[in-house]
Amino acid sequence: MDLHIPADELSRCVQCGLCLPHCPTFRVSGDESQSPRGRIALMRAVQDGGAPVTGEVRAAWESCVQCRGCETACPSGVHYGLLMELTRESLADARIVTPRWQRAGFTVLRRPRVLRAASRVLAAAQRVGLVPARLGLPRLPLRAQPLRTSGYDVHLVTGCVMDAWQRDVHRDTQQVLEAAGFGVHPTGDAVPCCGALHVHAGLGDPARAMASQAIAAIPGDAPILVDSAGCGAAMKDYGNLLGTEEARRFAARVHDVGEWLAGHLDRLPDVDPLALRVAVQDPCHLRHVQRVHHSTRTVLAPYVRDLVELDDEGLCCGAGGAYSLLQPAIAGRIRDRKVSSIARATPDVVASANPGCAMHLAGAGVPTVHPMTLIARALDGRGYKPPGGIQGRRSCHQVSRVDVPRR
Repeated sequence: MDLHIPADELSRCVQCGLCLPHCPTFRVSGDESQSPRGRIALMRAVQDGGAPVTGEVRAAWESCVQCRGCETACPSGVHYGLLMELTRESLADARIVTPRWQRAGFTVLRRPRVLRAASRVLAAAQRVGLVPARLGLPRLPLRAQPLRTSGYDVHLVTGCVMDAWQRDVHRDTQQVLEAAGFGVHPTGDAVPCCGALHVHAGLGDPARAMASQAIAAIPGDAPILVDSAGCGAAMKDYGNLLGTEEARRFAARVHDVGEWLAGHLDRLPDVDPLALRVAVQDPCHLRHVQRVHHSTRTVLAPYVRDLVELDDEGLCCGAGGAYSLLQPAIAGRIRDRKVSSIARATPDVVASANPGCAMHLAGAGVPTVHPMTLIARALDGRGYKPPGGIQGRRSCHQVSRVDVPRR
């Protein structure tokens, strides 16, 4: 089977194994087929050697979180994310992966009204206790106030699931940007979805269509800010996805909101920091793809009493977009390691700049919050209390006593 991987890209991997400690699936399984070099060996066997795509081969590829921690560690510069995306797209085109029900679910992300209607039903179910706390969902709104445009200095991409489920984070982000003196234009339904989940699932054509839609919806040269790490990584890659000069110019305008604010920190007012000990959880697409994770610390530091680092060198939490839903068993084992690391840091709350990571960790009882929310609460003087409410989440200190698996 032709996976459509360029030969020079496939040959970059020299099978040195330096990626192994940085691969979350290999760390929890010890299985070579669930490591980057093992998966690349299978790609070579299928594309160059004519090996069949058996159930075991497909499972090895589908078990990849696509965190790209291996890229940061690789001395040979293997573009593992590209290899995985091309492989997944080839398999999806051949109808070997991503069955119809998944495709139908991803289609909803492109239809904001349908997504909001479904979210309201889910919110009602949440109110009567039908939504398990282990899913980690925030308290979903029955009705959400729209975001208002305050200017056109910057565009704020609101996206799909995050806008339906965590619009309050967008509101906090807009508040912080406006406190720095920027007029903000939320993109709303004009950019219904960035296509990140579609790329992960191998649905290349829909992803390219959404990229083209986003480019057409945000003309000009004003900066495009994103407060979801996975969405930001996807939009920064539009140049490669579409292969056009227009897409490359667009991608150059895209910034993670923390990355942007780190360069304009002097424009934010000085206020008393929140009396919190905060651990920073680096979303993989901020640390290993965009490689701007240090910006989160730069912008948070003036606004919280104490920032602490986790001791796992940024190992993936197991969320991986839709991965935690499609591969719950291995995603849970990966999350166990992250929860253990968080417990050792004994924070009051964990700051995560990606909604998928935040919900995945919250499903294990870890109080999580977006960095922009912490900054907004410091700026407006309202303070911040770690989340409780209907999900019954505990503090991180209680998690360390109750939830950490003993291995």
